[in-house]
Amino acid sequence: MSYPVFSGIYAEVETRDLVLHFNLNNEIIRARGKGADWPHPHEWLKRNMGNDWIYYSTGGYTGVYEATGEYYLPNLPYKTNGMLGGAPFQNGCLQELINSWPRCLEEILTRESNLPEDIVSFLEKALANNADRLQQTADNLFTLCGGRSTVLPPDARHVDYNVIPITVATGCLYKCRFCEVKNKRLFAPKSPAEIDHQLDGLMRIYGDDLINYNGLFLGEHDALNAGPKLILYTLKSAEEKLNLSGSFLHGCSAYLFGSVSSLLNTPDDFFREIEQLPFQVYINIGLESHDQATLDLLGKPITSAQVADAFARIQDINDNFSKTEITANFVLDEDLPQTHLPAFLELVRESLPRVKPKGCVYLSPLKFGQPSRSKTFGFNRLKVLSRVPTYLYIIQRL
Repeated sequence: MSYPVFSGIYAEVETRDLVLHFNLNNEIIRARGKGADWPHPHEWLKRNMGNDWIYYSTGGYTGVYEATGEYYLPNLPYKTNGMLGGAPFQNGCLQELINSWPRCLEEILTRESNLPEDIVSFLEKALANNADRLQQTADNLFTLCGGRSTVLPPDARHVDYNVIPITVATGCLYKCRFCEVKNKRLFAPKSPAEIDHQLDGLMRIYGDDLINYNGLFLGEHDALNAGPKLILYTLKSAEEKLNLSGSFLHGCSAYLFGSVSSLLNTPDDFFREIEQLPFQVYINIGLESHDQATLDLLGKPITSAQVADAFARIQDINDNFSKTEITANFVLDEDLPQTHLPAFLELVRESLPRVKPKGCVYLSPLKFGQPSRSKTFGFNRLKVLSRVPTYLYIIQRL
């Protein structure tokens, strides 16, 4: 929506100075100031399960929507590849609110002597979830999953990146030279027993707030290569134990990364089985470029012919299976070979006879920590020419 609409079941505390939201585990999840120093009345802070605070700005609405597919722009507290946004965390009132919200609850308890027992109980439980305990919960989640999810698929924007992480395989097949977010571990799938162990732990960590989740992230960086059998086992087991179909939110979805090799090696039978599940499944494939000179420069060990085959496979799957959407990533940088963009347009425009409503293409700037609105003009030109939905990929972690 182009104005703030918050989903799920949550508690709200509002005073003259601020608004705070808490989940069903009495953990703070959102905050907004109401004073004259707050940047914009429609902008707010969100805290995720990784204990990152993210600032959601309007960015002018229309421009942000055209660039990202969403009305609000997540401004992250760490260095990322976004070309949009400013530096909201340099605004002292944001950090002040992050640090001072417990004091607000303490003042309510001290000042109001006739509060109902259930309100007092809630405030005390919320105060018990202080900064140290929130970080401990995040650390427990990372330990359970074998590490932090350093990058989430761009399609997770459909659920505002509110996903439950399950590691089905560690590492990735390719160790591309350009990549700044993936780890160096060798690819290794998990066992069904390890999946069950994670699910049991996730039930404890998410607790009462599970009802507010309807999305899974199957990690790490090439979950598709774990194979149909393990992926389907994970989806079915997660549905049974986490009851995502019973979420307060409508529908349920799963998000994962795949490589060119894993996509080309995955049979149609896998996608047919997904059709029988309650999940909408989004698989994001790192194609990066259709130009061999660019692939070589990036250190990606595939050929432009394989990229073309993968792109054609993506179109075939998206055309024939309603519960699977395959999306693709390409890189964007002014220092890439001049043949990169023409080769990109050959795929997303010349190879397609008509505009496709499905199968987003995400363009990922190579440089981190260098937002630039001027660079978005080149992106806008590519977006207009593309025959598939095209957006910027803002790399976000959990």
